[in-house]
Amino acid sequence: MIDSAQASASWPAGQGPRPVSPAAIAASVPAAVPLTFVQKLLLPLGAVLFDWLFCLQEGGPNMFVFTVFVVAAQLVLLPKVAAVRRSGYFWLMVGGSLFSGAMMAVYGSAVAALACVASVLMLLGYVNQPHLKLVQYALLTAVGSVVQAGLRVLLGLRAPRYGGEGVRRSWYYARMLLMPLGVLAAFHILFAIANPRYLALFGRVMDALGEWLVWLLPELSVVHVVFLMLGLLVTAGVVVVVPVYLYADHESRFGEFIRRQRDRVASFAVRRPNFQLNTHRVLDLRKEFVAAVALFALVNVLLLVVNAIDINWLWFGFVPKPGFDLTQFVHEGTYVLIFSILLAMGIVLWFFRRNLNFYAPGLPWLRWGATVWVLQNAVLAVSVGLRNYYYIQNCGLAYKRIGVCFFLILVFFGLGTVLLKIWQRRSAYSLIRLNSVAVYAVLLLLAAGNWEVWIANYNLQSRFRSIDIGFLLNMPGRVLPTLVARREVISRTPKLTAATEYGGAEVITAAEAQRRLDAAVANWKSRFQTHPDWQGRTYADWRTAQFLQVQ
Repeated sequence: MIDSAQASASWPAGQGPRPVSPAAIAASVPAAVPLTFVQKLLLPLGAVLFDWLFCLQEGGPNMFVFTVFVVAAQLVLLPKVAAVRRSGYFWLMVGGSLFSGAMMAVYGSAVAALACVASVLMLLGYVNQPHLKLVQYALLTAVGSVVQAGLRVLLGLRAPRYGGEGVRRSWYYARMLLMPLGVLAAFHILFAIANPRYLALFGRVMDALGEWLVWLLPELSVVHVVFLMLGLLVTAGVVVVVPVYLYADHESRFGEFIRRQRDRVASFAVRRPNFQLNTHRVLDLRKEFVAAVALFALVNVLLLVVNAIDINWLWFGFVPKPGFDLTQFVHEGTYVLIFSILLAMGIVLWFFRRNLNFYAPGLPWLRWGATVWVLQNAVLAVSVGLRNYYYIQNCGLAYKRIGVCFFLILVFFGLGTVLLKIWQRRSAYSLIRLNSVAVYAVLLLLAAGNWEVWIANYNLQSRFRSIDIGFLLNMPGRVLPTLVARREVISRTPKLTAATEYGGAEVITAAEAQRRLDAAVANWKSRFQTHPDWQGRTYADWRTAQFLQVQ
């Protein structure tokens, strides 16, 4: 008897597709994972905890509590001799997860939620592959593991043994619909973010559906069933580790320092067996050195002129003239200069990528030319910071202005790592690793800030002739005490503006601004009283309720 594998091997050409063996079909389906006793205990516990913490709740202390559960589960499941316990990145993510979760309990800001989710995912990534160093690869590893773990746990569920053929068939098709429903949910989230009217319509549909289900099934809470299933998937990704080796294998090819290579671009000319030079195959190292020196010399001269103009114009005694468009000056100039700095860093990485680091006759000239260029780009970054500062001084604070400040911090750090590459022959992998950790540190710093309250305190100063009151009223509720305390400043401001539906701006009166403020306070009080549970109430919400005297 010939099996399907042999039949596939002997299938004649031109006779259509070859038959696929049952073994190949079974291998393509994710297999169920045998669970340990601790995993079987944590799965239902995590599902129930997820439903209790997040069902119809906003983000706040619930994220901190679930983060503690995730960290505790990893510490319990790890063997005592596991390599992950010796990983500094693992403990960094443990601290980052707990810290960002605590910031969610304090402020509940969007950046704290982003930092918390990213920290937990990277924590799972380092548990999966403890030898990883790049935080990006840890994040991708975690995503791959979480998706596969949820699918494998669901595939491991079995229909009731005595439910009959109809029950088993229904169970089979229900599992087959998991992937389409997941894709549908992903597109729904994208459309809800992009179209506020679609989100409002979906909310009305869900409210009507909920009322109908309560009338039809008064004893069954469909919402809790959905959150229990979602909690089971999330907990499966936390407690079930599906090894993902793709990114760890890819990272293993890289090193911290550049090694000399004689058979690649930027190497000495290679002789053929007949002792003739192969001038068409490789670029002569000396020619590349001449091109690099010429480029660094020319751009240093050009950047020196630009920096001299900026120092003379911006650094000392800059005062905007009447009618000067400071917004356009800052926005256009900042973006162009930032792009120039990133381009400069890319050029340095290109020329110092390989054997040019070992060209002894001209290496000192090349290094000093590149160092001067990096330092001049640091001066250019200072000019960008001054443009941002002048905008803040004259127009007030905004999210983008704070973002530019932290981006410049990363730019200075990145320029410092470029100097390490020039003088220590660091690889591009080393720079990406260091700068990725710096980006993560900045994300944690942003999560620790009460930025909306600080923006409101700064913008509501009597020296400003114009206030975007609509921007301040659209901020989270923790800003309301600051707005209520500065009512007189709002009333005395000559120009109050608010954004319109399609991105424009309109001028409103002081009375209209006060009416909108009263409406915002009333809406916040009503929402606070409607959701009395502690899961979504942050410390900032509690302080706001005390100030507004909410019972």
